[in-house]
Amino acid sequence: MDVVVDVPTNLGLKPPVVGSVPGADKAPAALRAVGLHEHLLRTGWREGGAVLAGRYVPEHQPGTVRNQAAIIDHATRLADRLGHAMTQGDRLLVLGGDCSTLLGVALNLRRRGRYGLIHIDGHTDFRHPGNSTNVANLAGEDLAAACGLHYSQISNIDGLAPYVDPRDAIHIGCRLDDGHLDESRSRLRAVVTASEWNDSPDAPAPAVQGLTTDGDLDGYWVHVDVDVIDPSFLPAVDSPDPGGVAPQVLSALLRQLWPGAAGMTVGILDPDLDPDTRYAQLVTHIVIEAVAS
Repeated sequence: MDVVVDVPTNLGLKPPVVGSVPGADKAPAALRAVGLHEHLLRTGWREGGAVLAGRYVPEHQPGTVRNQAAIIDHATRLADRLGHAMTQGDRLLVLGGDCSTLLGVALNLRRRGRYGLIHIDGHTDFRHPGNSTNVANLAGEDLAAACGLHYSQISNIDGLAPYVDPRDAIHIGCRLDDGHLDESRSRLRAVVTASEWNDSPDAPAPAVQGLTTDGDLDGYWVHVDVDVIDPSFLPAVDSPDPGGVAPQVLSALLRQLWPGAAGMTVGILDPDLDPDTRYAQLVTHIVIEAVAS
């Protein structure tokens, strides 16, 4: 059965301004308010509840990521919840929340075997202690963490690093000025930039085809950060950068990926930047188009 799980977390983000907290944790409720869950339930889906995160604390201690203990606790509980659902044969739609949700998703996948990851994001999220002195916010470091390159407390929960082998991971959607593009290209199975994707909507196809048909994998997961969409269409995200793709380009790829996926994460919409819900409605439309395939 197809199951939707809400994961309202903002633990992996920096404060948008001093004295404030990020709004990405409100996204599951915003999507519910514009009818996403109602539509899914009407078409045979089941609700899998919510996996709540701990309190956001803006202060950051050197040698850790912001909210590190809370993130690890949340990731472990999220992995437990998703693992139980997958054992029952469920396919999962995980609604974040920020990209730190990938930690719990990837931990669950590693517990179950060897899974591929298709990471669709406006940034590589490949910052880690080996390439930066500015490590602090896991939502900008989630792919590196999943690939075993972060602090051991983050990347090696239960001694399971890497949760995803870098050669089993594809990144799609970063901008050409991404500071970790070269390292991502050297470590990952494939990288397709937003520029390449805009030049040819089929640019991701060879890498995607190779991963989704890889007989050595137990399956694959799709991770979507909606900041892959150009801010001219969807600016209500933590880090909007020009040069992204149009919503219909993302929708077309997700329609191809969903039928064979073990699950999909969708995150980083910030309802604080979307008071009239127009962007929540856009994300809802994209998700419904994807999972109707």
